Amino acid sequence: MRPEEPPIPSQEEEPLELARFRREWLAELRSRKASTTSGIHAPVALNDANAEFLEKKPSKTVNSDPGVIPAVMKKIKEDQSSRSYKEASSSNYVPSAARAQVPLSPGVESAVNIYRRAVEHETRGELDDALVLYRRAFRLEPHVDRIYHQEELISSILAAQREPLKQKAATNASTDDELAAKVHHALTIKHRGDMPAVRVTGTLASLLETFPKDLSFEPEIEEEPVHLQKIPDELLILIIRRLDWTSIERFALINRKARVISLDSAIWREIVLGTYNPPQVVDIDDMTPVLERCLYDYRRVYIEHPRVRLDGVYIATCHYVRPGLSENHWVNVTHMITYHRYLRFFPNGQVLSLLTNEEHTPQQVIPLLKPNLRMTGFYIGTWSLVGTTIELSNLLDASGRFQLSPDHHHTHGPASENRRNRYAFSMTLSLVSRPLGRWNKMHIEAYNSVHLETGDVNPVALKQERPFWFSKVRSY
Repeated sequence: MRPEEPPIPSQEEEPLELARFRREWLAELRSRKASTTSGIHAPVALNDANAEFLEKKPSKTVNSDPGVIPAVMKKIKEDQSSRSYKEASSSNYVPSAARAQVPLSPGVESAVNIYRRAVEHETRGELDDALVLYRRAFRLEPHVDRIYHQEELISSILAAQREPLKQKAATNASTDDELAAKVHHALTIKHRGDMPAVRVTGTLASLLETFPKDLSFEPEIEEEPVHLQKIPDELLILIIRRLDWTSIERFALINRKARVISLDSAIWREIVLGTYNPPQVVDIDDMTPVLERCLYDYRRVYIEHPRVRLDGVYIATCHYVRPGLSENHWVNVTHMITYHRYLRFFPNGQVLSLLTNEEHTPQQVIPLLKPNLRMTGFYIGTWSLVGTTIELSNLLDASGRFQLSPDHHHTHGPASENRRNRYAFSMTLSLVSRPLGRWNKMHIEAYNSVHLETGDVNPVALKQERPFWFSKVRSY
């Protein structure tokens, strides 16, 4: 049995609140229809049946039953969900990301293009032009900013989806000629304008690609002139070639143009050719595979290939504790003993070794560390570098107590007052770079004494030895 429906009041009894709600709803529906026809995708679209239901003004009000309005809303939602399910089930269903790519109406598209130009002006710092274009765009379409950002977001998503396909196609299509062209492009990057051609590889090459076209020296204070800007790049490179590599890298920290100029291949080629000669390498021809491995990036060769630093001294600071004497049996006396080892290398293969106690500080010793030094614990020998292994040989006492061998051509005082050396010493060290490119640390691997008459080799016990650390010296 069908239940009896409640009586519906007449139209005159319709409350004002419900009438106002109906008018607002109809206005919102018409605005959504207008936006859909103008090219903007409405997030929710009502079917025609619902629209007719809302446009038709009933002759009777429904305020007598509070459950009628929720029932109407439930019916609308059911119709919308069923429509969405049908769209998703059909073969012509298009995802939301693709629906956003539907061509816009001419008016909206024009507004988006103007807005895009305004963004470009703002990016370049042209704020006046950007403001004029922003106003024009918003006059054509009040919601142009939302449409622009939606279009940009969808474009970036689609571009990210296409990127793996492009990479895969480029990998499949690469040949030996293309690979050679890429290597050549990585080695020689010719900057725009009158910038020099540089030869770099790796991360630095990709960084240079992001530099702007026109590079210049800019003053820290705008009112002050930049005299360095008046010097031609060719002349500036000739000046830089007279500096050492540390000064060149400090100059490169000024700005981007200084970084590019400091990478000129002629600068680093000259440094490499002047550095890697015997005894730094066994044979000059051994550098050929090194250059090929680094793709003839001379700066990279100078950083990565081992070398002994000749512009300073290697110092090892050593400590040990020994017991002392005490008159009181209840008191124990210990002494902290500090001594230093110094190694100074010369490009002709000569090496100076000095052992001093705590009475002589490094500040006092370093200026005196020369071949003509006469001091207890001073030795002169030869050195060679193979890979990261340094061999010190023929370390003879040059303190003045003994007469050096004829190979050193050093005699001090009458021969009757000096005895000839009976022992020579040899040392094996491993070269380490902390950080990369410094080559500033040495570990003692072996220390031997050689009897010059018999040739017997005996290891020297080293218990308190510490690694050598490099210290740069401006001048001796």
